[in-house]
Amino acid sequence: MTGVLQRQGAAIALVLVVAVAWFSFPRFGSLDNLRDLALQSSFLAVIALGMTFVIITGGIDLSVGSVYALGGVLAAYGSQYGFLVALALPLAVCGLIGFVNGVLVARTKMAPFIVTLASLLFARGLLLAITDEGSTTYRVPSDSAFIELGRGTIGGFGYPVFIAVVLCVIGAVVLRRTRFGQSVFATGGAEQSALLMGLPVARTKITVYTMSGVLSGLAGALTAAYLQSGVTVIGVGTELDAISVVVIGGTLLTGGAGTVLGTVIGVGLRNVIQNIINQIGTLDSNYQSVVSGAFLLVVVILQRSLARTKPRR
Repeated sequence: MTGVLQRQGAAIALVLVVAVAWFSFPRFGSLDNLRDLALQSSFLAVIALGMTFVIITGGIDLSVGSVYALGGVLAAYGSQYGFLVALALPLAVCGLIGFVNGVLVARTKMAPFIVTLASLLFARGLLLAITDEGSTTYRVPSDSAFIELGRGTIGGFGYPVFIAVVLCVIGAVVLRRTRFGQSVFATGGAEQSALLMGLPVARTKITVYTMSGVLSGLAGALTAAYLQSGVTVIGVGTELDAISVVVIGGTLLTGGAGTVLGTVIGVGLRNVIQNIINQIGTLDSNYQSVVSGAFLLVVVILQRSLARTKPRR
């Protein structure tokens, strides 16, 4: 039983929370609420996917929140020049920021915390420069095909949901079924051993940080398409949300272990909790983050406690 809880603790917690919410709040199980929940989860899931790869290598990426916001502004700005520019511009710029992060971490051996903290400040500063200190809001033209990327639906569920699902499936396959995925695990689990085995450790780190930047930029572009504008104030604290859902999903901050499915479960658990708080309605907004953070902390502590408990044979 303990072994099952160690491996599936977050999934069990998600099922229990959903079950309680389903029977306690009639609106929770409504199709409209589930659609909104899936849509809001999709943006964070895309960002957290990249964070999963980074953390498994033993790194961290604090820049994803600012890069996410920058991607949204760049997408809205580029939308006036057509769909391709609106999508390619944030992916290119944000991917470049991730690439620089990877090069500095892999080649200069600088601490990921310091490198990505600097990138956080750089991306947020670039965002403010583009928007004249936030006074200019770029809007996506109402007749732009780019809007469909964020507001189009299939069966009532938004395109971002399906994009996130496809990306997570691809990410899971890459992580578990390819040589690159094995290099990611080896780099985080025992970097020196990986080097002795001839694995491309530096290239692996550069790739995962670039991936994190591209995915954060994509999430920003999807958000801009959904909101029909480049909102400058989004992304504050998103890096902490991404890290928390990855850790809740069972990925070790020390690297070497983790799953994409666990991250998806972590995203679901976090957003279901937020949704329940909104369903209650009587809780002051100032305390919503306190309750949500406290609950997530309990989940993480329980997981770590279970991880230290060896199952009986």
